[in-house]
Parts: sequence; C-alpha cells; structure tokens
Amino acid sequence: MDRYVKGRTLGEGTFGVVHEARVEATGERVAIKKIRLGKLKEGVNFTAIREIKLLQEIEHEHVIALVDVFAHKKNLNLVFEFCGGDLEMVIRDKTAPLERGEVKSYAMMTLRAVAHCHERWVLHRDLKPNNLLIAPNGCLKLADFGLARIFGSPDRRFTHQVFARWYRAPELLLGSKTYGPGVDIWAVGCIIAELMLRRPFFAGSSDIDQLGKVYAALGTPTETNWPGVSALPDFIEFVYVPPPNLRDTFPNETDEALDLLRKMLEYDPNKRITAAQALEHPYFHTKPAPIPYEQLPKRFVAKEAEANAAAAAAAAAAAGDEEPASPASARQPKTGEKRRLEDTTDSTDPNFRPKLDEEDRESLRKRKGALDAAFADVDGDD
Repeated sequence: MDRYVKGRTLGEGTFGVVHEARVEATGERVAIKKIRLGKLKEGVNFTAIREIKLLQEIEHEHVIALVDVFAHKKNLNLVFEFCGGDLEMVIRDKTAPLERGEVKSYAMMTLRAVAHCHERWVLHRDLKPNNLLIAPNGCLKLADFGLARIFGSPDRRFTHQVFARWYRAPELLLGSKTYGPGVDIWAVGCIIAELMLRRPFFAGSSDIDQLGKVYAALGTPTETNWPGVSALPDFIEFVYVPPPNLRDTFPNETDEALDLLRKMLEYDPNKRITAAQALEHPYFHTKPAPIPYEQLPKRFVAKEAEANAAAAAAAAAAAGDEEPASPASARQPKTGEKRRLEDTTDSTDPNFRPKLDEEDRESLRKRKGALDAAFADVDGDD
C-alpha cells in the first residue's frame, strides 16, 4: 500500500470499496478495489480470484486493465487503470443530446470488448451501462468480471440468476441453465436501445414484469419463432401479442439501426447475431460514422475537477495544512440564510426570510389573532 496514495471514494459494492489513488513514484491515477477477505477459514473471495484470473488472460483496448494485485491488512486490493465515468452517466446526462455518431461509437466499443471476450471463450454475464467505464481520453472499458465464466464445454450448466434484470435475456428469465454468448448479445442490444432512448428499454420490476415488458415491445414468443421455448423450466404462457413495429418506439432511428436491434434481440438465441457479425453490420458503415473516442465529448471533466478539489481540500484539512478558520468564517451560511444577512427585500428564494423589526412582529401577531378569531366563528365538518 506504500506505493499508492489513496484519494476519494469512487464507489462501494457488495464485496468492497473502490478508491481513487495515485502511484507515489509516477503520479499516475489508478482505481483500487478493496475486497474484504472475511474470516480466515473462509479464504479469499472466489469472485475476486476469478476476476483476477480472467483479467490477466484478457488484454484489450476496451477491457479494463488490471495493473496490480496486493494484500494489505485483511483486504485484497485490485489496482485498475483509472476511469472518470461510466456509460450510465452518459445516458443520464441530459445537458447535451447524444448524437448518432456518439451512440455508434459507444456501441462499437462495447461490441469490440464483447467480441474479444467471446473469442477467448469468456461470457461476461453482467453487461450493463455502469459496468462500461469511460476513461479520461473517452475510451470505453468493459469492467467487473466477477460473474464471468468460461464457456464452450458441451452441455455445461450455469446459473440463470445472472445479469441485472433489465439486461437479462428471455432464456434466463425462463430458467434456462444451458446458454452461450447470446446472453451477452441480448444485454448489448438493450444497452444500445437505452443509448438511443436515453432510458432503459425493458425496465421490469420483477421477473414476470420483465417478461411482460419484453413481450409488449417485441411480441410474444411462440414455437414458430423460438423452437423449444415452451419446454424451458420456468415457461409461462402469456396472451399472444403480435410483434409491434419498432419504428413506433424508435421513430428517429435509421433502418440499419432498427435491423441491428432486431438481430440482437432475437428470441431464439441460436438466431441471435454474434458480436463479430454485429461489428460488420451496415449500421456501423453508413453515415454518420462512429466518432473516434478521442473526439467524444468529455462529459465528466468538470464534475471530476470539482470532486478532486473537494478531496484535496478534505485531505489538506485532515493533514492540518489549512489555516484555522475564524469563528465568523467557520461555517458558510446556506443560500437563504446568506440572503437574510445581506438583504431585507422580498425574494423568490424558498429559503429566504427577511429580517423583522419589533414593529413588523407586532403587525404579524395582530393579523394572526384576527385570523384565529375569524376561523373560530366558522362551523365546519370534521
């Protein structure tokens, strides 16, 4: 741990906390994922071991780089390259529109990362916008391989309780335990649709509701378009709904974009397009072209600068570098309070209350007394 200077907390999950840090020798920024090891008899968290193993085997421009691994006290620390944001932040940032070239760029980088994983027989199984990190230079990085598995063995069975529900393929929702790279492709299709809509495409509140959302958007699956669906362990028969026109949901998208979505969101996983095939789809080769990631808008720069300034101020205060604040400046007044100290005029600020002298207070007391007397004379129902 002596090699790194720990900074602000970036996030916290089930297995540990992620901190920003700097390499003491070079000043390079990194992210340190601290995983609690638990009791001695339990050993190292197996999810962490799997993530370390896979990341050491998978190196790609669009896959997060594992820089270092070390133990400190009762924690296992994974050191990653630093990324300032994630795709969820891009989707939720409504201050600027997402141009088609931006959507294509993020979609292409995601597919390149997934294609690389599948070429090495790795299923990610947890694709969602906040696992797609954005580096300071705009490059997208696939992260969080805790649920990833090697696939390819005949009839190998997996758990179907993977992926966040909104990105879970229908075969998983119906209980299938034999599946392949199609589950990742479905999730990428949901993410691309979310980029286009700026909201989740299938936002179900339960597994049943999730199926209902999918069927309402794509039509009810049948043995004709998905052979074997009725034999899946958790199959439930829904009222048949014909496939709606995707154009109604995506009125501003091109024919190529809708065709790609249809092929990624095929019910039958055997008919679903692969990541490599998706990268060759006409969607990515028609205008507007995908924007090179170096030219993508840097949406996190200002927020990151504010966070860094706050962290630096906190660190300086903790180290005792700041001059002690005088009693008058020890606490900055809130907006409304500050206005009250400086102004006695009316304001639309909901926190604003004017300074009152004794004459004002007496006038208010009289008005209150008159109102109380008036209401006391009125007969009304309870």
